[in-house]
Amino acid sequence: MKNLKIIFTFVLFLLFSFGNAQKVGVVDTEYILDKMPQYKEAEARLNSQIDTWQSELQSLQAEYEKKRSAFESEKVLLVGDQLKLREKEVMDLDKNIKTTTSLRFGNTGEIAKLRTNLVQPFQDQIWNAIKAMAEKNGLGIVLDKSNNVNVIFLQKRFDYTDKVLDILLKGSEQEKKTNSKGKK
Repeated sequence: MKNLKIIFTFVLFLLFSFGNAQKVGVVDTEYILDKMPQYKEAEARLNSQIDTWQSELQSLQAEYEKKRSAFESEKVLLVGDQLKLREKEVMDLDKNIKTTTSLRFGNTGEIAKLRTNLVQPFQDQIWNAIKAMAEKNGLGIVLDKSNNVNVIFLQKRFDYTDKVLDILLKGSEQEKKTNSKGKK
């Protein structure tokens, strides 16, 4: 029902837009991000960090399994403080694994924050390029087909993805030239 309301609202929005003779364009920001070399480099660094953290977590998990298994097999031989100490070690290690997992891999964990920090500057660049392209081409509305907008049919002339990408790539080439002149 909710999806039907969203679709109905979207259709009304489009009809209203066409009634006022607004030009509509569509871009694919995921495609644009995939074509940006700086984003690919930053994403590779992030993925490397994620791999490192996953390895650390797997090591902790293996250590936990080893200590838990040893504790379970030696449990009958331990008495008093020895039993409590070994049990606490295993429980602390389990708690450490859960805390680390939550802090790094949770919804508000370090990876989510790093990903947001990674994507935000590129989203800003893309937004500025989309704005420039929309103004240049007289577009009243620009939709992003990678942002849960169901584009059922799209004629190539209304897809402005490559034009936005051209603006971004030209901007990065000019930035490289400026940086290389400043370093000489």
